[in-house]
Amino acid sequence: MKKRISTLIALLFLAGGAMAQTIEDGLKNLYYGKYATAKSDFEKAIAAKPTDDRGYYYLGIAELGAENKDGAAAAFQKGLQAVPNSPLLNAGLGRIDLLNGDAAAARQKFDAANAATKGKNGDVARAIADANTEVKGGDKAFALTTMETLLNGNEGRKGYKPVAADYIELGDVYRYMGGENGGKAISAYEKALELEANNAEAVMKQGHVNYNAKLLEQAVGDYAKAAQLDPNYAPVFYELYQFYYTPKPRQFSLPKAKENLQKYLALSDQADKTKNEYYLTSIMFLDKDYQGAITKAQGLIPQANESYKMKLERLIADAYLQKGDSLGAKTAFDQYVQKVGETKLEPIDYKLGSEIYGRIKYQDSTTQSGIDQKALEYLEKYASADTVKDLDRYEAVAKAFQQARVFGKAGEWYKKYADLKIEQKEKPAAVDWYNVGINYYLASAGTTTDTTKLVSADSAFSQLATNYPDLTTGYYWQGMTAAARDVEAKTGVAVPFFEKYLTMAEGDPVKNKAGLIKAYTYMMVYYYNKEDKANLQKYMDKLTPLDPNSEPVKQIRDIQNQNSKTTSRPAAPARSNN
Repeated sequence: MKKRISTLIALLFLAGGAMAQTIEDGLKNLYYGKYATAKSDFEKAIAAKPTDDRGYYYLGIAELGAENKDGAAAAFQKGLQAVPNSPLLNAGLGRIDLLNGDAAAARQKFDAANAATKGKNGDVARAIADANTEVKGGDKAFALTTMETLLNGNEGRKGYKPVAADYIELGDVYRYMGGENGGKAISAYEKALELEANNAEAVMKQGHVNYNAKLLEQAVGDYAKAAQLDPNYAPVFYELYQFYYTPKPRQFSLPKAKENLQKYLALSDQADKTKNEYYLTSIMFLDKDYQGAITKAQGLIPQANESYKMKLERLIADAYLQKGDSLGAKTAFDQYVQKVGETKLEPIDYKLGSEIYGRIKYQDSTTQSGIDQKALEYLEKYASADTVKDLDRYEAVAKAFQQARVFGKAGEWYKKYADLKIEQKEKPAAVDWYNVGINYYLASAGTTTDTTKLVSADSAFSQLATNYPDLTTGYYWQGMTAAARDVEAKTGVAVPFFEKYLTMAEGDPVKNKAGLIKAYTYMMVYYYNKEDKANLQKYMDKLTPLDPNSEPVKQIRDIQNQNSKTTSRPAAPARSNN
C-alpha cells in the first residue's frame, strides 16, 4: 500500500459548512496527512451522530492513510450497520475489494453506488474514481467516466456545484492514465486552483505530472511553490524527500532528502508514534548510522502493525547491505520474504532483492550462477510489477541481462524499452534499435540457429535502417542476420543488404574494415557458388588487401589451382559467420 493516499476531500472542509465540527476537523487533518488525529475526529463525529455515513467513510480513509486496511474495512462495515445501503460506504468497501484483488466484486459495489446517486454525489463519485485510480487493478477509464458524469452538465442554480476536490480528482485520473493526458491533468489542477487559489495539493500534483514527463526542474519548482502556498502542508515535504532519495541523475541528494524528511516529521501527526519513529529510524539510515538504524528498527517491530513491520524489516535488510554485509542483508531479506510471502512483495522489495543478490559473490560457480539468476529474477519483477511503466527500469533490466550474457532476455527488454519510447511519443535512438537487434542476434547462436530470434533481430535492424538511413549500421546487420540464415552463402539473401552497406562503407575502409571483411567474404563465397567468376574475382580483390590471411580466399585459390586436375567441382569453402 502506498505511503500517501490521494486526498479525496482536498479543502472540502472549507465548502462543507453544514458538517459537524468534528468531521470538518477530521477532513482538515486528512488533507494535511494527519491520519491518527483525523481518526480520532471521525470517531467523535460518529459518537455524536451515528447515522452520518460520512463519519464512517472518512474514518475508513484515515485508517487506509495509516496503512490499516483491516481497520478501514471494519469502519465501512460498521457504518453499513448504522446506515444500511449507503452508496458512500459501499464505494468504500469496493475499494477494499480492489485492495484484496477482487475487481469484479469492487465493480458491482461501484455500479450500485453510482446507480443510487445517479452519478451526482460528489463524495461518492470521488470515492469511486479515487479507488479506481490509486489502487492496482482499478479501471481508470471507469474513473474518468465517473468524474465526467459528476462534472458535466451540473452547473447552474439547481445543479451540483463543483469544489476543488472534484477537479483534483479529475486531474489524478488523467495523471494516472499517463501519456498525452498530462496536459489534461494540468488543466484540471488549474481549475481546482481557480476555486481555491492556495490549494497546495493541486500545485504539488502539477509537480507530479512534470516529474512523470521527466521535467525535473519544473517538478521541484512546483513542489517548492506548494510549500510556499501552505508551509504546513506536510505531504509536499514527503514528496521532496522521496524525490531526493530516488537514486537517479539530477535527483539523488542524501542531505536534501534528510532535510525534507525532517521538515515532514516536524509537521506530521504527533499522535502517530509508530510512523514518526519509523522515519526517525530512516534519518539514522540517511546519516549512514546503519547499525543504529538496525537496532532501532528491531526494537520497533514488536509494536508495529503489519504494514510498518514490512517497512522496518525491509529497512534492516537495506541497512545491512549499505554497511557492506551482503550475506547479513541476504539473511535479513530472505527472512522478510518468508514472513511476507512472495505474492505480497512490492516493487521496492524486488529492487532491494536484486541489489542484495547482485552484491553476493561466491567462489563456487554453480552457487554463484544461482545467486546471479535470483538477482535477475528480482530485477525483472521490479520492472514489471508497477502499473506505471518506467524507461529507466526497463533499460536497467536490459543492461543487466546483457551483462549476464542472457541475450534473449536482453533483447526482449530492449524491445520493451524502445516500444515504451514510442508509446510515450519519443523516437527511439539508433542505438535503441541496435541493442534490440544485436542481443537477439547473439541469442540466435547455439548448437542450432534459433530462427525466431533471428527474425526478431532482423525486424530491429530493419527499423534501424528505415529510421536512420544515413547510418551503415542497419544495413550491415540486416546483411549479417540474413547471412546467419544462409551460412553457406548459397541463396544470396544477404546480397542486397551488403550491397547497400558497401556503397556507404567503402569510402572509409579504415573505419569500416571489420564490416567490409564480413561483407566481402559473404559476397565472394556467394559468387563462387554462383560460378560467377567475374564477381568472384572482384570481391577477392577487394577482400585480400584488408585481410591478407583470409582463410576463405586461401581455400578458393587452392581450389582454382586444382581445377585443371579434376572434372568435378569441389564443395564451396567454409564461410565464418562469427
